[in-house]
Amino acid sequence: MHDPTDLTAIPDAVESRAVTFENPTGARGGGGRAHGGRKGSPSRRLAPGERVVVADLDGPGVVRHLWLTFTPAPPEETRAVVLEVFYGDATEASISVPAVDFFGVPWGRPVHLDTALTAIHEGRGYNSHIPMPFTDHIRVEITNGGQRPTELYFQCDYTLEAPAPRPTFLHAAYRRENPTTMRRDFVIADGIRGPGRFLGCVVGVRVLDGGMWYGEGEVKMYVDGDRELPTICGTGLEDYVGTAWGMGPHQARYAGAPLDVRPPERPPVANPDLVGFYRWHVPDPVYFREDVKVTIQQIGMNIFYDGQEDELAAAPAAGAGYRRLDTAGMLAIGLTERSDDYCATAFTYATTPQPVPRLVLDDAVAGIERRDYEQPSLLEVVLQSGLD
Repeated sequence: MHDPTDLTAIPDAVESRAVTFENPTGARGGGGRAHGGRKGSPSRRLAPGERVVVADLDGPGVVRHLWLTFTPAPPEETRAVVLEVFYGDATEASISVPAVDFFGVPWGRPVHLDTALTAIHEGRGYNSHIPMPFTDHIRVEITNGGQRPTELYFQCDYTLEAPAPRPTFLHAAYRRENPTTMRRDFVIADGIRGPGRFLGCVVGVRVLDGGMWYGEGEVKMYVDGDRELPTICGTGLEDYVGTAWGMGPHQARYAGAPLDVRPPERPPVANPDLVGFYRWHVPDPVYFREDVKVTIQQIGMNIFYDGQEDELAAAPAAGAGYRRLDTAGMLAIGLTERSDDYCATAFTYATTPQPVPRLVLDDAVAGIERRDYEQPSLLEVVLQSGLD
């Protein structure tokens, strides 16, 4: 597999191709046929429940870029657009995730995003530059699992080329636990057999519990037979994302938290209603030979004030427990066990294509409806009216 970031290289045995609705096979000279080549068939309307094969390609090759967009809609409709990828002649998907989560933002609420691997330009143009090698065949499918039609635009840019000496295959799996079980860590990634590489994750938290801060839990990576204790253990949720002392909306190449949903009157230091973050392990790779399991604890921070003696006595402490305070008006501060709603899309390369858990749509869209303080964009209002 050649390195396209070497801008000086012009390989002899590599062909560049693209798939769109106008040229579904990516054939040479197969694009721009409709309407005499004057903007023919850039999109396809998907009815509720409709599935479409957007790429069905013989290899060997590498998908270099996926771009798509579809009609802006309420969160439960947006998250019901599902991306699935099958390698070879497999009948079970190796990628089965909500499309928006795949591109970097959970909870059906796309916002502007620009990372090293994915981007959502202006909150509506979905891009992935995560390489997806395939040997003999790859099939990419998109399903509109919502209750409304949507207009789907799609382009897949790929190269036909000899496979790497040891080919690898991208896997993406979605999980959600709503709510999490107290003192049982939420699983971000598990089940892919090595050799492989944990590339990263897109994680969402719907904050259900109280307290002053939801995100003190450690991210743990159990590698190659680790059971009781992990080989890699972080220091807290916001630390894993690369920030500190809490976490507000921000983004950078390899980590960030672009989604922060809260009422306008709620201060930044308070918990949001919904948050989404991503973490790409690119210059800090996580390799495994046999297996990898990635988890995150549901631990927060809380302060108790005068008059909250009963709440302090009942609060399930984590870590070293609560530290009593001499500050006027304050009783104690410390780590607290929590139960919130967590979801995650985990990205993993492995040397063999493997099935991932099939996305359960009802589970993915439950409880994510637009809040009273959220308003649809003008673009959504206009484009949705055009679907009627």
